[in-house]
Amino acid sequence: MFQRAINLVYRKPASALKRYRQFGGYFNYRSIQQAKKTMKEQSLALEPAYSESSGLPVYILTGKDFLYQTLFCIHSLLRVSTQHYRFILVDDGTFDKEFITQANRQLPGARLVHREEIEHYQQQHLPRSQFPRLHHKRLVYPHIKKLSDIHLIPEDAWKVTIDSDQLFFKNPVIFNQWIQNPTQPLYTLDCQQSYGYSTALMTELCGSAVPDLLNVGVIGLQSSSLQWESIEKWINELEQQEGTSYFLEQALSAMIIGSKTSTVLDRDQYIVNPTPQDIELRRGTLHHYVDLSKEGYFKYAWKQL
Repeated sequence: MFQRAINLVYRKPASALKRYRQFGGYFNYRSIQQAKKTMKEQSLALEPAYSESSGLPVYILTGKDFLYQTLFCIHSLLRVSTQHYRFILVDDGTFDKEFITQANRQLPGARLVHREEIEHYQQQHLPRSQFPRLHHKRLVYPHIKKLSDIHLIPEDAWKVTIDSDQLFFKNPVIFNQWIQNPTQPLYTLDCQQSYGYSTALMTELCGSAVPDLLNVGVIGLQSSSLQWESIEKWINELEQQEGTSYFLEQALSAMIIGSKTSTVLDRDQYIVNPTPQDIELRRGTLHHYVDLSKEGYFKYAWKQL
């Protein structure tokens, strides 16, 4: 009861005030939320985006709160690319009847990987008794599912995963070429180092240098390269020594890749946190709308489609 009172009286108002300030005050923040609502409403009017069984496989962790972003992301890719794709939507834990109905209607042919199927794979490969930390993180930190869930799915030895809060503006040639013939990891570059943990600790734990500025908005990994015993240990050590972090999944991805030769997407083409000018001029191939670029995403970017 005391903790709830602290959250109600201090932490939630303080967090909200910080958020308002970050986005230019309460009224501008409210305008962003209204634009977000409009984007969600307009997603219902998007025409079906077809997934082809022989297309290039693209994995997306999504759910009922993010389907509208997933739809716009997929539409943007199909509009600029010369390729056909096979979309695999992986349950973030919120698939329900309404989600399934909408996804089947607007993404015909897409494969929906439900929670029950994922749990079956987990029982086989990640039993709770051996991987208690991974199981706990799945309950409290959905981002970890981009590793713990997607890479347990048996199809496709290499998997590229994309975040929903992105839009494509040009044909992603390098992205497509990687999916057609993956031989090494793939990732985008962040606008700043965002691992949530010191690189010294990360390097010590994984026994290798870690890449700078890795961002997981677009990331390709070989599923068999994920050593689950090591990941379980890394999570435990990282959090014991330096606490919990929103960026844990990004840090783990950097540690999995380590010093391996990788395909690093051009940061001037695959832009993380685009500026207002980037958004207005539609610079580059892909925009990943993180941090302050969320305002441009909700108010302007999706309308450019």
